[in-house]
Amino acid sequence: MIRLYDTARQGVYEMSPGPVATLYSCGVTPYDSAHLGHAYVYLTFDVLQRRLRDAGYDTRCVRNVTDVDDDILRRAREVGVHYLDLAAQEMAKFDRDMAHLNLLPCYSEPRATGAITEILTLIGKTFDQGIAYEVDGFVYFEVAKFPRFGQVSHDTRATMIELAAQHGGNPDDPRKRDPLDFVLWQPSLDDEPSWESRWGPGRPGWHIECSALALRDLGQTLDVHGGGRDLVFPHHECEAAQSESVTGAAFVKHWLHVGLVGLNGTKMSKSLGNLVFVSDLVDRVEPAAVRLALLGQHYRHDWEWRDELLAQAQSRLSTWHSSQCQSPSPSVLDDVRAALDDDLDCPSALRVIDEAAEAGVNVTEAAALLGVTL
Repeated sequence: MIRLYDTARQGVYEMSPGPVATLYSCGVTPYDSAHLGHAYVYLTFDVLQRRLRDAGYDTRCVRNVTDVDDDILRRAREVGVHYLDLAAQEMAKFDRDMAHLNLLPCYSEPRATGAITEILTLIGKTFDQGIAYEVDGFVYFEVAKFPRFGQVSHDTRATMIELAAQHGGNPDDPRKRDPLDFVLWQPSLDDEPSWESRWGPGRPGWHIECSALALRDLGQTLDVHGGGRDLVFPHHECEAAQSESVTGAAFVKHWLHVGLVGLNGTKMSKSLGNLVFVSDLVDRVEPAAVRLALLGQHYRHDWEWRDELLAQAQSRLSTWHSSQCQSPSPSVLDDVRAALDDDLDCPSALRVIDEAAEAGVNVTEAAALLGVTL
């Protein structure tokens, strides 16, 4: 009876996965080191996956790698390396950080460049549905022909146009029939990778990559899909539109979006450079303490990183360690399960374990459900 907030329905609803729960988490664009905001998203999916397995489900969690898009190509150009070499270098760092946080391995971690055939097939199907058009080698999705556009974000048209501009959607593109139409395929610049297509040589747009990977690896309807809250529009709105226009089925049962992590009053972002990295934090405390510092926040809320969170988490971990020689209590594990079942309420789960550890109860099993090995 796990209950989870769904962004599209704007409420908390019971999950109803099949025997195999399917989860898709939008992954990194590996043009620079992943920061704490990224880690917080993947940790949220990790906790959900652990609880689903604890409840008796098999899970398949897919986390993509966007190894071709505007950001990585621009960065590769700036530093003078091949874009795939840059991706490999940054993914090695990312993998080390995720190992420090004790994340479960993904079912698959597909790359956009490994799905060009599926991407081209999917774009072709949007043409078959009469919902895409081509101008000068650019292929656009025509939002006016998808009446449910806006079903995930519930944003006004004005807000959607503003957000599209902020995220590279170029609403002022004169080739578009509508400012909100979005790119499925585009011609490549001379120094960019290029693949042949029936619309001319080019490369995929951002949104179509995730749809193709999700549909290929998990099927036409996912139990959970999500990422950071800043992906609701345009990325996930566009994903839902292009996927459902082709399959005719609901793309996602639960849209899970994680709050943004700030530093000094501003959202962490690579563009601003106000970043905190897992690799730096594990030099100061046990890796499990870094995980606990993140688990102390509710996943749906925006929050600020503060260094004192690390000291508090290390103290909490020490208290939990001290309980290992005591006897366990089944009720502690059940109470942690109940907290997680209530929209992944990790802060409440931590308080349950704190009280048990302070009362001399062994909390090893309860901590393990949160991914903390004592």
